[in-house]
Amino acid sequence: MEQDSVVIVAGRRTPFARAGTALAHHSALSLGSHAVTAVMEAGGLPRESIGALCFGNVVLDPRTPNAGREIVLRTDLPPSLPAHTLSAYCISGLRAVTAITQEIASGRIQAGLAAGADSLSQPPLLFRPAATRTFMELARARGLGSRLRALLGFRPGHLLPEAPGVAEPSTGLTMGEHCEITAKSWKIPRAAQDELALRSHRRAVAAWNDGRLAAEVAPLDGLTRDNLLRPDTSLEKLAGLQPVFDKGPAGTLTAGNSSPLTDGGSAVLLASQRLAEEAGAPILARVRDWEYAAIDPADGLLMAPALAVPRLLARHGLTLDDMDLVEVHEAFSAQVLANLSAWEQGWKEQAVGRVDNLQLNVSGSSIAVGHPFAATGGRIITTLANEMHRRQVRRGLVSICAAGAMAGAVLLERP
Repeated sequence: MEQDSVVIVAGRRTPFARAGTALAHHSALSLGSHAVTAVMEAGGLPRESIGALCFGNVVLDPRTPNAGREIVLRTDLPPSLPAHTLSAYCISGLRAVTAITQEIASGRIQAGLAAGADSLSQPPLLFRPAATRTFMELARARGLGSRLRALLGFRPGHLLPEAPGVAEPSTGLTMGEHCEITAKSWKIPRAAQDELALRSHRRAVAAWNDGRLAAEVAPLDGLTRDNLLRPDTSLEKLAGLQPVFDKGPAGTLTAGNSSPLTDGGSAVLLASQRLAEEAGAPILARVRDWEYAAIDPADGLLMAPALAVPRLLARHGLTLDDMDLVEVHEAFSAQVLANLSAWEQGWKEQAVGRVDNLQLNVSGSSIAVGHPFAATGGRIITTLANEMHRRQVRRGLVSICAAGAMAGAVLLERP
């Protein structure tokens, strides 16, 4: 990473919308294209300086297996620009950022685009295996007799699509069910979860009202701000919500302290510091380093940040006390609180200190603004880099948990 300093020039995203609402008619490809176009307009770098595009996507559409390349071809980017698509659950957007960073740091390219998007309103629906076999036999059939024999296996039920899976393939439990287990294991009370959710909404509303988040968003189809914010929520309202994943008396996770299903896209423009300075482009922050980690889901599906963050900080002789701002993805309030406890107490790795609430998610996070899986990494990187630049502070930390018991952490610094 010392070969060539890599800086964040700009970040832009669509407004985030609850699935099935204002952006429901947009595909992930459309949302990602909108974010990429917006960040190129904001960044001030010539199109010909862009050497690669990496696109993160979780809810994959088999009709566009390399959606990143399709974004190049449907935007104003040079058609000669290579692009690829990756999928790593909720750290897909973060993976895109670090993939482009590595390309720039090695000197292979001067600048690149890291994007991510998901439409939870338009998940691809699959035929059931029996229907797939019938339709494939029909497609291979030659002659009327062969076609009729293939159709004999058809049943009306074959037309019913198979709903997208929400359970972990390795465990059969949903992410929320796993987080309920974590909440009980780490003794995270319901009241603390609701307090964190309320703080997320209040800070996000304040950041929208003072223009901080508006500066990161490119309006789309008349939607100018995230439509998931609840400015009128309160602890009383949150406490009145029923648990979703464990409906018994011990359940603590509700729709109010969990991130909602969301549509949206984001994009980050990165460049070598040398190019940014020569082009007179803004320099928000430098990508110093990153760490990815994975654990056994039985140890806590969303607890891998407890490994990723300490390993990243230890490599640089740092602790959480050295961080000026910390951004933690809010998949669930309980997951955030459990990982904060793990960092403070030490769990599978050495303790690295405590995060001050005044430094944590200062503009709200996923519970309030939404979580379009692959767009979250770009959103958090953008918000943190902008806030570091605005406050003129030195260091910022990103932590994102992901399905599959994985996590990513990124260390940003101001040059």
